Amino acid sequence: MKRQISFAEALCEAQAYCLEANPNVYVMGLGVPDPKGIFGSTLGLQERFGEKRVFDIPLSENAITGVALGSAITGMRPILTHQRVDFALVSIEQIVNQAAKWHYMFGGKMQAPIVIRMIVGRGWGQGPQHSQSLHAWFAHIPGLRVIMPTTARDAKGMLIAAVEDNNPVICLEHRWLYGLKDEVPEEDYRVSLEQSRVMQPGTDITLIGVSYMALECLRAAELLKEYRVSAEVIDLRVIRPIDKNTLLNSVQKTGRVLIVDHGHVMAGISAEISAVLTESLFQSLKSPPIRLGLPDYPTPTSPAMSDHYYPESHQIGNRALELCGRKPEMLPVIQNRRLDQPDSSFEGPF
Repeated sequence: MKRQISFAEALCEAQAYCLEANPNVYVMGLGVPDPKGIFGSTLGLQERFGEKRVFDIPLSENAITGVALGSAITGMRPILTHQRVDFALVSIEQIVNQAAKWHYMFGGKMQAPIVIRMIVGRGWGQGPQHSQSLHAWFAHIPGLRVIMPTTARDAKGMLIAAVEDNNPVICLEHRWLYGLKDEVPEEDYRVSLEQSRVMQPGTDITLIGVSYMALECLRAAELLKEYRVSAEVIDLRVIRPIDKNTLLNSVQKTGRVLIVDHGHVMAGISAEISAVLTESLFQSLKSPPIRLGLPDYPTPTSPAMSDHYYPESHQIGNRALELCGRKPEMLPVIQNRRLDQPDSSFEGPF
């Protein structure tokens, strides 16, 4: 029987493998040894590997990121976790001005093999300062690898590959993914840090999803089958470097593309993808690339506002129908849940 484990369990397995395989690997972060273990992604690691290799940090993100960087350039391989991308903002100088540039500034003679995990996305009324998706910030910076695994299988393989990579890697994880299960091998394996993945083939339109939105795109593709629209779904997975070949090959075939992000549309990663496709395939496009994401105002806290803020599968499906020259339909809407709460078990404080 094939094994199914959650996204959080897959991340935990990846870290356990890296800690076991390399004595220079260590894990630190706010809440790492807590009973909830950062949504379960670090549970049991301190008990297994000890307090010197798996430990909590003080509320001094900038300083601690400097500690991680300093240890990385002297031979360690730290995994640093911030419970929110929002919390990492005070350490931007260390990430952008130091870690990303170390290899370049020293003529390739020094490396900074640091992995920084950050949580993005909506959840349970977390509001403007605790549920932002700022992945496009990091994708803008030369010297960083930026990954956003969507499935449990990719989470394990990509995190192992990230820890073994000699570049600084930003791993952004949408909080709605932690409980989702997938087939994940027990043994160690690696997933490319440079390739997107075609989740479902199609011929009429390409749906490109960023992180959790790739799953919404899959749901939309199922809805579109009822209208005889064949949608190819791509999980972007990596936002720096962007896998142009996979995207171009798909859109060359379909001629239409809808890019769906859980970040802001303004200056977001969807704008970069749209530019790449337009510059390379302008003559082949049957309609202009369309972007779908968050509106241009901060993430709300109130359920009433949240329910009009986040794009869902039926909205993706309707935009896809429009791109295919069809009238929007009354596509099914998931009822009886808040749009910042995937199910009733998803509650505070995280």
